[in-house]
Amino acid sequence: MAIEHAMWKVGATPERLQPSMLESEKTLEDMINSDISILNDRWMIIGRQVNTSYGGYIDLLAMDSDGSLILIELKKHKTPREVVAQTIDYASWVKKLQPEKIADIYSKYSDGGSLDDAYTKKFGSKLEEDDLNQTHQMLVVASELDPSTERIVTYLSDMDIPINVLFFKVFKDGDNTYLSRIWMIDPGETQEKASSNTGNKEPWNGEFYVSFGNCESRNWEEARNFGFVSGGGGNWYSKTLFMLNEGDRIWVNVPKTEYVGVGTVSGSAVPLNDFEVDVDGVKTKFIEVAKADYHKQFIDDKENCEYMVPVKWDVEVPLKDAVSEVGFFGNQNTVARPTTTKWPHTVERLKQRWNIE
Repeated sequence: MAIEHAMWKVGATPERLQPSMLESEKTLEDMINSDISILNDRWMIIGRQVNTSYGGYIDLLAMDSDGSLILIELKKHKTPREVVAQTIDYASWVKKLQPEKIADIYSKYSDGGSLDDAYTKKFGSKLEEDDLNQTHQMLVVASELDPSTERIVTYLSDMDIPINVLFFKVFKDGDNTYLSRIWMIDPGETQEKASSNTGNKEPWNGEFYVSFGNCESRNWEEARNFGFVSGGGGNWYSKTLFMLNEGDRIWVNVPKTEYVGVGTVSGSAVPLNDFEVDVDGVKTKFIEVAKADYHKQFIDDKENCEYMVPVKWDVEVPLKDAVSEVGFFGNQNTVARPTTTKWPHTVERLKQRWNIE
């Protein structure tokens, strides 16, 4: 697919900014290494120029909150097809990395730092060895790809291989230089493929997993009382909510706390400003009674605002009564359709714990 990437300066007469170039792709690598949110603020860098046993070096190696690894390769001076082939080759090496080797990679990258400490500081929870490197993703960063290479990446993705491309462009506006990006494939789709691709797959059981981030931006007690799940602060966090339809059953996990409820979706995802709840028998805009902020600063921003999905609860418990067991499924996506063996085990155990038929 041809991807046109352009920027305009806003004004009475829009002014198209002129494309520019970085001094080198190492400059881009430096920027990503300095601020991983250029790619994803849910990732942390754990290695740079990682020496593989295959005679090459991985540009950047990252980790997400699930302990999954993300292999990041910049196109640099390689042909597009070469960089995709090399990325897949390196991924076969990454897949076999053991926890002690991953910890060693981070120690070298951070001049002796602890991977456990860095993970806890970034994600606010303890890194579990059993979760480390259960899955991985591949990311190619390039200014452009030829049609043949794009077809190859699309084919691999369609075959549920977790690979993606991030296209970047540089623009000049006077003395200012701007970096812009666009994903070839929705990164949420790639993350879902990675989480489902553990090697122990089975057919999806029709039950949805939901991650509910209990924090300043949203409150589980309000979700219990008013009947909803939500996500926002960016398209990455809210888009998967649109996978849910009326009648779907969801099992809700609060990160760092574990499972707190199961219920049936009773409507479609809507922006916070359009979500209504019952208050003493009167339909009321939820934003008027909400105690958490639910990203109110983005109330008129359709990409970043909070989206709400109404739910009729079968079971909902306070955080102190959350159910946690070794072997339970967990995932950073707001909504997922898990196909790992952990998922049916998790559902069956929750049914037993909550006495659900």
